[in-house]
Amino acid sequence: MSSVISASMSSVIFASKNSNLSLAVSCAQSGSGGNENGVGSTKTSKGPRIVELPLDKIRRPLLRTRNNDQEKVKDLMASISEVGLLEPIDVLEVEGVYYGFSGCHRYEAHQKLGLPTIRCKVRKATKDTLR
Repeated sequence: MSSVISASMSSVIFASKNSNLSLAVSCAQSGSGGNENGVGSTKTSKGPRIVELPLDKIRRPLLRTRNNDQEKVKDLMASISEVGLLEPIDVLEVEGVYYGFSGCHRYEAHQKLGLPTIRCKVRKATKDTLR
């Protein structure tokens, strides 16, 4: 049995009566709650934003030129299954299209686990930047 021992607009702390464990949960309010593509955002400033993107919405232009270390992919699969993705992949958004150039091992681990989305750090860019 657990109970709330402290709460505010941005955090909640739970404590268990049966053990010495406690859990603190913090959250930030999101601005729009998503964009026209149905992608939820957790950051609304002008800099990079963290979003969950569907894997099939991310173009991987370097996919055919790189061979991932399968042992690293396997280790990431175990870690993601146990604790989730710790570091989002970097993605460029150019005119509403998402391009992923980094996070190849994390991306493949999500694919092999059958996960539909991946957490991304998205930066807006121009076509010139993409070239």
